[in-house]
Amino acid sequence: MSDLVPLAHAHCLPRRGVEHRLTEARVRELLPEVAGWELVEDGHALSRTFRFDDYHRTMAFVNALAFIAHREDHHPDLGVHYDRCVVRFSTHDVGGLSENDFICAAKAAALVE
Repeated sequence: MSDLVPLAHAHCLPRRGVEHRLTEARVRELLPEVAGWELVEDGHALSRTFRFDDYHRTMAFVNALAFIAHREDHHPDLGVHYDRCVVRFSTHDVGGLSENDFICAAKAAALVE
């Protein structure tokens, strides 16, 4: 992925194997590009809670995110509640974080910006 392409405009590529797991240094470089997201699970996942006024808006976000996840073939874990959605990205096939997680985190954030 070129650093010249904003994460929200990039697209996911198949990532399998530990060679695609991001180093801690690369994670620290990318984290400022996805404001509001935090590292969880000892740095093996990204998480963010999106808050909404009501269930209808929460579900609209969830459906839009599901469309993006399907298109990018990179699916988050979701905790869906009345007024919020907890989104967690990690790439199971690499055993941690990959660039795909940051790309999809940026796309999810763009839905509410």
